[in-house]
Amino acid sequence: MSAPLRLVLFDVDGTLVDSQGSIVSAMTACFGAQSLPVPDRDAILSIVGLSLPNAMAQLAPQHSDSVQHRLVEGYKEAYHAQRLAQGAASSPLYPGARAVIEALQAVPEVLLGVATGKSQRGLDALIEAHGLERYFVTRQVADHHPSKPHPSMIDTARSETGVVAANTVMIGDTKFDMDMARAAGVAGIGVTWGYHDRSALDGATCIIETFDQLPRALDDIWT
Repeated sequence: MSAPLRLVLFDVDGTLVDSQGSIVSAMTACFGAQSLPVPDRDAILSIVGLSLPNAMAQLAPQHSDSVQHRLVEGYKEAYHAQRLAQGAASSPLYPGARAVIEALQAVPEVLLGVATGKSQRGLDALIEAHGLERYFVTRQVADHHPSKPHPSMIDTARSETGVVAANTVMIGDTKFDMDMARAAGVAGIGVTWGYHDRSALDGATCIIETFDQLPRALDDIWT
């Protein structure tokens, strides 16, 4: 009897890649372009994972919708320009990420996907820059879903792959990821190398501190 299909979903920023330099730089540029004070680094990193409109609503709540919209567009332009200039170097993979992705993909019953607050354009460019095109069978992005922690991204990924909730795991570095996993009724693995403190991951099924701990954590959840 063949093993059931398993779905492993990764957050991107703060989980697969360390993009904090690019994110802080783009936020600095878009707030500066509107002659607004730039939020501090901790505030910027606290919203990583949210879709951009939700992020700007948190970072600039006192400003009008039109100002927030200009911030969103300015951020997209600054981030895109940075990516064109720096390529993969603007968002390097975390140590061990590629080896674990390759090892998981080699398991016949395991399917890999991503669920990210990035745009389709941003995710596709990142995946291409790192040569990861063949690994992710489902890619869920902010363009097509409500912001995390709404479960839509996970629900859609499961629908696309035909994997039941009990065999699905969401891996991420933020409270938004763990809350999304819980809302979707799937296990959540929190990672400590990202942008939220370990204390924010209290809803996780388990927490890992290095990428090489992931295969064992998945085995523990599925056995």
